[in-house]
Amino acid sequence: MKFHKFGIAFVAMLLGTQVLFAQQKRPLTHADYDGWERLASEKITKDGKWVGYQISPQDGDGRIELFSFTNPDRRQIIPRGSSFDFSADDLFAVGKIAPEKDSVYVLKLKKTKKEDMPSDSLFIYSMAEGRLEKLPRVKSFAIPEKAGSWIAVHYEKEKKDKSKADKDSEADSTAKAEKPKKTDGTKLSVRKLDGSITYDFDRVKSYNFSKNGDFLYYVLAEEDTLDNAAIYLLNLSDGQSELLSEGMTSYTEVTFSPAAKYLAYLTTYDSAKAEKPYYSLFLTETSSIDLEEIVTGESEDLLANSRISENGNLTFSENEERLFFGVAPDYVDYSYASDTTILDEDRVSLDIWGWQDSEIQPMQLKNKNREERFSYLATIDLKTDKITQLADLDVKNVMLESKVERDFGLAWTDAPYRINYSWDIQIGRDLYLVDFNDGSKTLIEKNASGFPSISPEGKYVYWYDGRDSSWVAYDVAQKAKINLTKELPVVFYDELHDSPSLPGSNGSAGWLAGDEAFLVYDRFDIWKIDPKNPANAVNLTQGSGRKSNTVFRRQDLDREERNIDPKSQLLLTAFNEKTKDSGFFLGSIDGKTAPKQLIMTANRYSGLTKAKESSEVFLNKSTYQENPDLYLGDLTFKNLKKVSNLNPQQANVNWGSVELVDYLSSDGDSLQGLLFKPENFDVSKKYPLMVYFYERNSDGLHNYRAPAPSASTINIPYFVSNDYLVFVPDIKYKLGLPGPSAYNCIIPGVQSLVAKGYVDSANMAIQGQSWGGYQVAYLITQTNMFKAAGAGAPVVNMTSAYGGIRWGTGMSRMFQYEQTQSRIGGTLWEKPVYYLENSPLFFMDRVKTPVLIMHNDEDGSVPWYQGIEMFMALKRLNQPAWLLQYNGEDHNLVQRKNRKDLSVRLSQFFDHYLKGAPAPLWMSEGLPAVQKGKTLKYELVQ
Repeated sequence: MKFHKFGIAFVAMLLGTQVLFAQQKRPLTHADYDGWERLASEKITKDGKWVGYQISPQDGDGRIELFSFTNPDRRQIIPRGSSFDFSADDLFAVGKIAPEKDSVYVLKLKKTKKEDMPSDSLFIYSMAEGRLEKLPRVKSFAIPEKAGSWIAVHYEKEKKDKSKADKDSEADSTAKAEKPKKTDGTKLSVRKLDGSITYDFDRVKSYNFSKNGDFLYYVLAEEDTLDNAAIYLLNLSDGQSELLSEGMTSYTEVTFSPAAKYLAYLTTYDSAKAEKPYYSLFLTETSSIDLEEIVTGESEDLLANSRISENGNLTFSENEERLFFGVAPDYVDYSYASDTTILDEDRVSLDIWGWQDSEIQPMQLKNKNREERFSYLATIDLKTDKITQLADLDVKNVMLESKVERDFGLAWTDAPYRINYSWDIQIGRDLYLVDFNDGSKTLIEKNASGFPSISPEGKYVYWYDGRDSSWVAYDVAQKAKINLTKELPVVFYDELHDSPSLPGSNGSAGWLAGDEAFLVYDRFDIWKIDPKNPANAVNLTQGSGRKSNTVFRRQDLDREERNIDPKSQLLLTAFNEKTKDSGFFLGSIDGKTAPKQLIMTANRYSGLTKAKESSEVFLNKSTYQENPDLYLGDLTFKNLKKVSNLNPQQANVNWGSVELVDYLSSDGDSLQGLLFKPENFDVSKKYPLMVYFYERNSDGLHNYRAPAPSASTINIPYFVSNDYLVFVPDIKYKLGLPGPSAYNCIIPGVQSLVAKGYVDSANMAIQGQSWGGYQVAYLITQTNMFKAAGAGAPVVNMTSAYGGIRWGTGMSRMFQYEQTQSRIGGTLWEKPVYYLENSPLFFMDRVKTPVLIMHNDEDGSVPWYQGIEMFMALKRLNQPAWLLQYNGEDHNLVQRKNRKDLSVRLSQFFDHYLKGAPAPLWMSEGLPAVQKGKTLKYELVQ
């Protein structure tokens, strides 16, 4: 074939233009973060005909999109929509519409009063008619959960909007008129969603529907000091509103029974500010409105010296024959607190740390509010009115299932072992069965390791025994314990566990109908175990998971499923640990056929949701390059259709790619890591390298990573887009050697990349946060191969940190070193050398790497004096180091303004050292305290 010279030139020009176009893709900037969108609140109607989701930018106005499953190209877009749901009859979508953020921002700049700020609106969208209705100034709304086509709309208070002339005129003519009464209540409209029926009520404080949509209760707020609070019941079948009670101080914990046969609530005459308000429990049948006070603080058979607790949830059994409530002890002496003869300035305030306390004082103070609100479960039989106390001072914890369908439950206490919890987070607990009829307790297991559940039919109590690394069951009828997995040829603990604690399980899938069998996971496969004959368990996936390094797990398609129908199909999720591919397979509950592949691709799949009453499904599908957009289809997964298109601006950005890197650690272990490359990667060039690490991350190969301001760590897309390589290696730990383990896994991975020729070995850096921050601090004492380092919240001195407190929980830090992430495996006095040799602080004189440290003064996980110890050591050694301390921030940054600030400083720091960019003023000059809040010093030194 011959080409004319002009044709050749034209082709060359075209190719050159394409290359130029590719090169013209811009890098990400910090200004890109706010507009980057995410998908949330994906929903499908029960009949599978309509789908909706919310799209939200990181900062700004989002939207809701609603569309037909069969015609997703035509959709209703609701700007600024949020908090939406479909009605129980699948005919309407309802949700809120937020005010424009820019408008709110401007009003805030003008110091506008809170009551004059714009408020939320409500939208009601009729899918059948394509009609959109909006209602202004809405405080909240509710729709029935299971049935009905109603909505309750609670409005904000009406604004006062009167001109000065109007006010003067009104003052003259009605000077002696009564002032309007003050109340917290506002208007409530209860209406058919189509608007055909509406009931309006004023002064409403709280409200809700019964699940079946037959009734609605509403509580009226008091006016001024009048005792005219009241509770009403609205019958939605005829619109009749019946007064149940009035004149009490409050009505709380108002609860319908499952089929709305009853309505129960707590009420009191005492002031809301009372230290110990005394409540009574009332009940009415919705059909007769006959109100009855069924439990009071004086009722017999309750916990001695107790009162009904306003903090105990009211819960009905599914058959509506039993009501559960909480009581609180009433024996605390408040005489010192209530003594009005003592001035506040003379009151003693102190904490007493006692060696015999089951919890140390910081943990007690952290849990103080929870303990003050703790209630002891009791129940009343609604047929006989018999009250039974279930929880007591010896066994406080009685667990109710989400649906109470039997006359017994589980109870437990860890009180005998609690004193060890500060250093042993895997303490045992004594397990009991508690009879709801008489409150009697039967001991199942003393000092059990694991947390129990009841099988769907109530034949067994089961849990994972961490000490024995086995799943066990307790036969309720036979009162016998059964080891379900001990005789099977595989292990059921987490095989990748590498800390000095007991390994956890791989989880379970649930029980077959009739409690005939229990489905449990090993690392890869699924087993069906008959508790009556556990040795003859069936491997439902026929060992194919272990053979192919594929993790199989059952996909639950019904959120309300009680047990697994043995005749149903067994849909499986699949994830290959080696390739990181994922997908779905079809298995068999009898285990006679091997799993059949439906789809398996180099993607991450998540969020699979099936319509409750039809076969339609949706799911999210992503890679590093592809947003986790929404796809529609069915359970064959053959014709998945993409229906969202997040972040189209990404097409104009130099994005990048990610690949798996296989390498060997210094100890010869096979490891994997993730290597992120710029989109315009040129193998002939040499790139600066950023290395980030935290435990194991390679399974996240196909995770989409959005550009976002940093809470603590580098944003990988930002650095990749700006022509860095980013490497994320996996780390395998040896007990007692956390620092050397990190070195032995990270450094060989970096060296394997350098050997490929495209890494600029003179311009490499490391960055990590928390446990990663510790490893950064350790590595720079062992090697000078990195030109810069970033360490967030690093522990550098294990000897001082060991005896500290995790202020976020109030716990001692001892467990961190003895049992979990720090992996020393013993006390400071048992293994002092390990604590010293794994502590970077004692080797800071070896550091030649400039370091950017972030450690915040409200860090509840790592004591922030650890960052100070590191900084002061480097300052004393005259080594370049900066410490960023964000005021009032915790372990990771929460406030977006601070996240944006950190992102700028991280990029400026690494650009300076790895790319030769000018240093910013905050690095070259610092930020003196007298300039704090007056300048940010981002300016670059020219």
